[in-house]
Amino acid sequence: MIERVVAACDGAAKGNPGPAGWAFVVADSTGAPQRWQAGPLGHSTNNIGELTALEQLLTATDPAVPLEVRLDSTYTRDAVTKWLANWKRNGWKNAGGKPVANRELIQRIDELLQGRDVSFVYVPAHQVDGDPLNAIADKAASDAARLQQAAGGTAADLPVPDPVRGGAARSKRPSTGAAAVAKPAGTKPAGGRSRTLAARYPGTCPCGRSYAKGDQIGRVGTGWGHPGCAAAAEA
Repeated sequence: MIERVVAACDGAAKGNPGPAGWAFVVADSTGAPQRWQAGPLGHSTNNIGELTALEQLLTATDPAVPLEVRLDSTYTRDAVTKWLANWKRNGWKNAGGKPVANRELIQRIDELLQGRDVSFVYVPAHQVDGDPLNAIADKAASDAARLQQAAGGTAADLPVPDPVRGGAARSKRPSTGAAAVAKPAGTKPAGGRSRTLAARYPGTCPCGRSYAKGDQIGRVGTGWGHPGCAAAAEA
């Protein structure tokens, strides 16, 4: 029996759009990191960084070996597991009849997935007790975006993730076009913590990460996002 490979991939954009990068880390079946790779994307978006990271990971791994992909992008996960079949049937138009964004990248990923045993596991980003592979990929992608330099290595020289303060996500520059949510902002309850509510629609937090319909979100500046980002913004 062939043991599965466990991996994580991530993208970053400093400004969204802004200087962007991608990264992945490949582990053995126990989750121990073995190798990693990262690259710059120039001026681009977080979503392109996330998709490129997945495309690069699939290219760099053996298609004959089962693969578990850990990622913190619900956009990337849903694009390849939920929306892809409908997009292909609809001539690469989305539900609103408009051309699918990032079509070429998604088509390339679709080609790389054909005949492969690949599972996708969503992991929350920037958690104190979060997924260690995701934290490494996040750091590598962030460095690639910031420095605009390619990098890579083995378990001997893994990127060291930045500390996470109290479980809160690291605040990033807000992105434009965040999705609307069900209710207006509430007042802060006693103790200074922001009110949270369930998102009526999926959207993108100002930190650049996605949230899904039903996830708890709170006010982050003039937009909405993860409760951890809201706490970090108020700190």
